[in-house]
Amino acid sequence: MRVFVTGASGHLGSAIVPELLAAGHDVVGLARSDDAAAAVTASGASVHRGDLADPVAIAKAAADCDGVIHLAFNHEQLRAGNLPAAVAADLALVHAFGDALAGTGKPLVAASGTLGLVSARLGRPGTEADAAGPGGRGDNENAVLGLAERGVRSSIVRIPPITHSTLDRHGFARTLTATAKRSGVAGYPGDGANRWPAGHTLDVGHLFRLALENAPAGTRWHAAGDEGIPLREIARSIGTHLGIPTASIPADQLQAHFGFLAAVIALDNPTSSRTTRQALGWEPTHPGLLADFETGDYFEEL
Repeated sequence: MRVFVTGASGHLGSAIVPELLAAGHDVVGLARSDDAAAAVTASGASVHRGDLADPVAIAKAAADCDGVIHLAFNHEQLRAGNLPAAVAADLALVHAFGDALAGTGKPLVAASGTLGLVSARLGRPGTEADAAGPGGRGDNENAVLGLAERGVRSSIVRIPPITHSTLDRHGFARTLTATAKRSGVAGYPGDGANRWPAGHTLDVGHLFRLALENAPAGTRWHAAGDEGIPLREIARSIGTHLGIPTASIPADQLQAHFGFLAAVIALDNPTSSRTTRQALGWEPTHPGLLADFETGDYFEEL
């Protein structure tokens, strides 16, 4: 299969592209800069130069391939606090993919996030059967799944807020450790009982390939190796490795301590991957988050 991958040079792409190539697929990776193009070429994939600001051109290039994996998202806008603009740009690209792929039966696998389930107020671990709440990236997720009615074999892979490995250079785990180093305290919100799922990047990459090859149209999948780790346990591990104290951060100090993460740090997001494991045969084989911390990579200077 010839597969078009957006975000091919990013954190997830750096695992997914080799996964696809090792399985015998050809890969065309979207790149908007010379550095990104060089990274895609070094991975063994072909390069298509393009920018998220031109969704129609990207979708046209994707339509020339046999399938699409959509990972790209404007994280610069997210970190700058302009989530609505990033979401709107992504939704425009989803609609363009739909127009280009309608009636072809080709697979489109798009990344979403497990945190989108929080607004559904489930009161239990989220499952693959649970729809995302309205607003934000949940609307984009539902738009992707809606393409199944237009003859696209569309599916969603929900990524945990912490996706970790030596390939991670700018993710939430790196942000938490950098925040602890800067402040001298490994902090957690409130009593720290709220839970976040986590997944190893290489396990996430494997799931994207399985979804591309086998996922039925209109389905959701969860890339959670760890169903939910209390934030105080994550903070305690970070504090132990850095040799600094662990402490609760009061609600009125979350913004000052965690920066842009303050908007999500107190969310409770336990997430089940039982259906994903049973239906697609996905089974994580790499270390969980706390075991990955034991390797020390997250506590070395980049």
